[in-house]
Amino acid sequence: MGEIEGTYRTLQTPGTRLGSQFNAGISTLEPGQSLSTAMGSGGKGHCKGLQIRVQGLDDAQEFFDLESKADGQTVLTDVYRRINLIESDYFGLEFQNLQMNWVWLEPTKLIVKQVRRPVNTLFRLSVKFFPPDPGQLQEEFTRYLFSLQMKRDLMEGRLYCTENTAALLASHLVQSEIGDYDEVADREFLKLNKLLPHQEHLQDKIMELHRRHLGQTPAESDFQVLEIARKLEMYGIRFHPAADREGTKINLSVAHMGLLVFQGNTKINTFNWSKIRKLSFKRKRFLIKLHPDVHGPHRDTLEFLMASRDQCKIFWKSCVEHHSFFRLLDQPQPKSKAILFTRGSSFRYSGRTQKQLVDYVRDILIHLSPPPGPVIDSPQISPFGSKSALCMSPSFQMSTLSLPGQAPSPLQSPSLNEVGTARLEVEDEVRRKRYPTDKAYFIAKEILMTERTYLKDLEVITVWFRSAVIKENAMPEGLMTLLFSNIDPIYEFHRGFLKEIDQRLALWEGRSNAHVKGDYQRIGDVMLRNMCALKEFTSYLQKHDEVLTELEKATKRVKKLETVYKEFELQKVCYLPLNTFLLKPIQRLMHYKLILERLCKHYSPEHKDHHDCREALKEVAEIAAQLQSSLIRLENFQKLTELQRDLIGIENLTAPGREFIREGCLYKLTKKGLQQRMFFLFSDMLLYTSKGVTATNQFKVHGQLPLHGMIVEESENEWSVPHCFTIYSAQRTIVVNANANSTLTHLFCMSMPLTFFNSTLSLSIILPVSLSACLSSVFSSPAVSPELPPRYLLGQGQRPNTITHVCWYRNQNLSLTDYLRMNQNQLSGYLLRKFKNSNGWQKLWVVFTNFCLFFYKTHQDDFPLASLPLLGYTVSTPGEADSIHKEYVFKLQFKSHVYFFRAESEYTFESASAQEGSCKAHRNLAWENVMWSDTAGLEAEKC
Repeated sequence: MGEIEGTYRTLQTPGTRLGSQFNAGISTLEPGQSLSTAMGSGGKGHCKGLQIRVQGLDDAQEFFDLESKADGQTVLTDVYRRINLIESDYFGLEFQNLQMNWVWLEPTKLIVKQVRRPVNTLFRLSVKFFPPDPGQLQEEFTRYLFSLQMKRDLMEGRLYCTENTAALLASHLVQSEIGDYDEVADREFLKLNKLLPHQEHLQDKIMELHRRHLGQTPAESDFQVLEIARKLEMYGIRFHPAADREGTKINLSVAHMGLLVFQGNTKINTFNWSKIRKLSFKRKRFLIKLHPDVHGPHRDTLEFLMASRDQCKIFWKSCVEHHSFFRLLDQPQPKSKAILFTRGSSFRYSGRTQKQLVDYVRDILIHLSPPPGPVIDSPQISPFGSKSALCMSPSFQMSTLSLPGQAPSPLQSPSLNEVGTARLEVEDEVRRKRYPTDKAYFIAKEILMTERTYLKDLEVITVWFRSAVIKENAMPEGLMTLLFSNIDPIYEFHRGFLKEIDQRLALWEGRSNAHVKGDYQRIGDVMLRNMCALKEFTSYLQKHDEVLTELEKATKRVKKLETVYKEFELQKVCYLPLNTFLLKPIQRLMHYKLILERLCKHYSPEHKDHHDCREALKEVAEIAAQLQSSLIRLENFQKLTELQRDLIGIENLTAPGREFIREGCLYKLTKKGLQQRMFFLFSDMLLYTSKGVTATNQFKVHGQLPLHGMIVEESENEWSVPHCFTIYSAQRTIVVNANANSTLTHLFCMSMPLTFFNSTLSLSIILPVSLSACLSSVFSSPAVSPELPPRYLLGQGQRPNTITHVCWYRNQNLSLTDYLRMNQNQLSGYLLRKFKNSNGWQKLWVVFTNFCLFFYKTHQDDFPLASLPLLGYTVSTPGEADSIHKEYVFKLQFKSHVYFFRAESEYTFESASAQEGSCKAHRNLAWENVMWSDTAGLEAEKC
């Protein structure tokens, strides 16, 4: 055989993935030197050095020349330095021992003491510690290496999963390697590259899924691989065969949370670190000593039999390292050597703990301002992302406002924690200097950001809900056809539209690698082309009324569908009431109209982009006019169906002809005094309810008053209660109270006269002039009311994000008009959160919809990590006492909850400031009309 010379396949590093000039793929061979002679020179009798062969996660091999007495840390440092790996603490080198078991190279021991023949041994770079959330990894290159580890685990059968999941993972790996779908390229790649053990019969499935990842960058694909893998039970699991006391064969494993016991590929037990008092081994027996309160005082030690003492020791060492890394605050100190006798092992974890990494990296990034681009530093420095609990659950819980002094604020969620401060500040400054400053650019940026969120919202129906109903075979075939034949074409259209907008913004910003000529600092031509194409989907949009109605009927008729529907609404991905997502396509049209109006107002008639924007506006205005009545009808039907689920004691709330008008809080006079009640005003009746104590947290209906013949008169003098009213109806008479900050202003003085005086109903409102004037004023602060209970949006068995509950706790009121206006001003983009008493910032993806801010780690996340309801908040500029020394800052406040937001551009700040008075005047619906267009860079400070 010929001798191998030259270079080896390049390892993906910051040099190739992130654009660094460092080339990690160059061979260590000297010119003219062959692989065999190089290996021979490191052999016995040629020199006293060692030549170590290391295989990377991409299977490329490199050689490292070391001193003969080098320890494990020496080769680890050389490997990490050569590939510019910053977050090196998650990785290690493993090799096969004489029993052909993979073991980790220990950093503190000499290599020759661990490996019998180092020259003939293959060491391979692998992930050693799997964090519960790979989203904590800050470096793109680190995430890439983790995705390669998932690829290796898939191929070796370690990452056990269903065929559908395996095909989905493979499709993202293909997207990461070769880009967008191409049938010929896909088949060629899958022919030459083995991703799955039985890839042949899944090839068509992989290609079908790959087709859906259009426009996804390699970094985004890597992130998706990790997001899918981390949810699997076998993520990061390494089996150690054993047997229990009865001789049943099992597998032991260790992870961030503790020890796991598997039977086959099924997890049958978990021992959290908090339950374990001691781990030890004696010959072939591995012992777990538990705290007495776990299994009782009579069985506090569990015993497992392994194949050999060495197997026991290997697993014990892995447990020690995992416990130290994830649970300890500081690095354990080496055990002092005994002078005469020794007892037990002196093995200790020698690296940094997770807590040390967080603190160390944060301190470095606060005091250093590295230039933009790849950071090349000591391999000991790991820019670990989020400061989090050491044993944080992989499943983030959505957090919301809570009782003062009890639970944390939503922006203090464990999953929303401090990151590299200086780097974000530098990126912010670079963005200011690099990106365009024209107002039109920021408006175009708003289109891109909100389109991303809109597409994710459509996927709740087209992907997630479809999967749920197909899995349970819960939806009648006719309804399936009606629903998905209408929404699927719309979804496919907007996928292409999003890609086109993204490409245009890339050219506008100058970040595209394409060498194209032309003037691309405009958006009108893209909007005109797509708004014309959108007209073809008018017939689909007109059927949404029928779809919503039929879906509601089917949930009442088909018990299985009703169950699936309710269970799906409890999933995190369904962050709004499910039928709300069916309204998104028509709401999006209205949003396009508003954005194009803003563009046309910005441009002068002579501007090159004005004509296209004006024509695009005409097209979308024509479609919007056709669908305006449908939107109002759908909004009304959606609100009625939502209330039907929120209220107990009322049937058939969605009766034909009934219209929702307003909801809000009043205080009803009872035998116990004034009691808070939630009132609901419809076109034919008035309901009043109390907050339920049921498991589902619903409202219980106490009274149903028809509007026909109703009389409302002031009765302050009669009852000696300020702002008191008596409501007379044919069925009963009630007395209600509203102080100067209450919602009765709009509930009676505005809604009823405008709605019913011109109708056939007989309704009288008798009010003194002074009280009418008082009630006609606009209030600037919410009434004192109980605060939201902890996690009210995700209570067990409770439907998510019901704004009616927010109105109750914030003592606010909303009308159908408010909902319509809200849905035309849905916004999304990245936001930087500033930490209390710190200069640290964290970048979050934020969506503003349904009167709430929803916080995500990135725009690719499937569900929000936290939410902040904005009803009752006021908007103002910070005062001197706030000590905010940055430009473009405005203040968001509700009672003791204060947040500071900083816009990156003057455009965003002026838009927000212009609406400040409007936000206060309109029942404090903060940000309802704020034109948050510069969504690429906002900053938030929690005070």
